[in-house]
Formats: sequence, C-alpha cells, structure tokens
Amino acid sequence: MAFTANDVKTLREKTGVGMMDCKKALTETNGDMDKAIEILREKGLAAAEKKSGRIAAEGLVYAYVDDDKKVGAVIEVNSETDFVAKNADFQLFVKKLAEIVVDTNPADVAVLLDTKYEGTVSVADALREKILVIGENLSIRRFVRYEGDIVSYVHGGGRIGVLVRFDADEKASASDELQECGKDVAMQIAALSATYLDKESVPAEVIEKEKEILVAQIKNDPKNSNKPEQIINKMVDGRIGKYYENNCLMQQAFVKNGDIKVKQYIDDMAKKSGGLMTVAEFVRFEKGEGLQKREDNFADEVAGMIN
Repeated sequence: MAFTANDVKTLREKTGVGMMDCKKALTETNGDMDKAIEILREKGLAAAEKKSGRIAAEGLVYAYVDDDKKVGAVIEVNSETDFVAKNADFQLFVKKLAEIVVDTNPADVAVLLDTKYEGTVSVADALREKILVIGENLSIRRFVRYEGDIVSYVHGGGRIGVLVRFDADEKASASDELQECGKDVAMQIAALSATYLDKESVPAEVIEKEKEILVAQIKNDPKNSNKPEQIINKMVDGRIGKYYENNCLMQQAFVKNGDIKVKQYIDDMAKKSGGLMTVAEFVRFEKGEGLQKREDNFADEVAGMIN
C-alpha cells in the first residue's frame, strides 16, 4: 500500500509526532495508518520509559467544577520545566484530565491511568503520547474530587489550585453569595495555606507536640526560665491560640477585612443569602510542593550535548 505526503500530514495531525518519524512509520507499515499510529505509540512508550527517571516537579495545577452536576476536581500534572506549563496543548490535556476525574470518579491515579481518554485511547496512552511530543517526563501526581456545592480557584497561572466544598441549604446553595463567599475563601486558602478547617479539626497529638515545643522554647529563654509553672502554662495557652489563628481557616483573620475572622465572614454571607452555609472541607494543591526540584547545570548540559 503506497502513501502520499497528505497521509504523512494526517498522521502528524493525529499524533503530534514529527514529519520524519511519521514518514518512517508509514514506510515501515506500507502505508497502513492504524499500524503506523500503533508503532508511534510503541516508540512513545520507549521514549517515556527513558524519561521516567528524570525529575518532574514543575507543571500545572488545575481546578474544574461542573456546576450542573455539582461536582468539582483539582489535579496536579508535573513536567520537568516550567516552560511546558505554558504550552497550550499541555494545558488542554490537564483540563481534559480534570473533566475525566469529575465524570468518572476514579479511585486513584492508577485507576485514572486505565480510564478512557478518547475513543479507545486510555489516559496512560495519552500521557505517553504527550511525553513523546513534548519531549519531557510528565507525571499525573494527584487529584481530589468533591460532590456538592463546590467553588474552585486557580492562582498564578496554575501554581496553586483550591477547591472548597460547602454544606448549604437550598436557599444558600442557589445564591450568588455562596459563589462570592466561596471565591473569597478559596483565595484566602491560596494565600495563607490553612492546614486545618477549624481548631476542632486539629488532632490532639498535634497540639500536645506543639505545647511541648512551646514549653521548651519558653524555658530556654533566660527571661522566662525561672517563671512558675502555672505562668508558663498560661503563656503556652496564649501561644496555642496564635497557632489556631495561623493554621485553622475559621480562626484566621479574613484577608479582605482583618477586623473579622473567616468564620464571621461566612456567617455574614450566609445571613445575606437568606439561608445556611458552612465550609465542610477544602483542598489546596501547590505545584511541586514536597518534590525534589531539578537543578540545571548549563555547562554540564552543553558538555553532554557535545559528547
């Protein structure tokens, strides 16, 4: 079976692979388009395996809410360089993954990889193709999916993504106030990175450990070391209050009005909506947090290219 220049062009459009590789694949398969796509996928798998050991700590965080279904998801997909995060094709890929999470509710990343991406192509296949085309190791790191009254927020072009779920009655659920409140609260979470929803959510062992640290700090301070135990305990209680204000969303000062706490703001917005609403849970992803960053050495890179 012969093939034409138009066939090469079609194969390139379907796979995103370079013209010469498309031509080689069509030559190898005697013009059979499906087999050529299969070969390029196999080569993509080989390319992906070669790149899999390379550090991917850049990339994109994306949050998506389907208001009709009342389902939302936030997802992080990593790449080796920040440059890839600005690639429109990569951005569409991440957006599509978030939509798949919303629609199919996979249990974890492994299940997501086995989920259909488009037609008979799985998410794992699509990921390998993107690795082949983009030329970097890519990794679907994590996602969270919520159902209910959800508001999302993405900051810094995909550096931080936040999802907030409300418990709301019918009146508040349908209100503009919930959306406005959700956006403000999500921005608060993005900016101040609360660890817990409220002080009741903080595990007892965390507070005990914090108290131990505070007692040691006070006793190691020459100005306080000789103070009675009950005074030290009062000082610790005061500092624990500060811990709640820094780490618990409801106890934080509201960024748009430092005179009130976030809980007061939510209560005020609920009253304004004519209904009832409270924040039930939230999640905040920051791109690459906790991952080892790649350290580029330009001189070594050039030397490696020459060798």
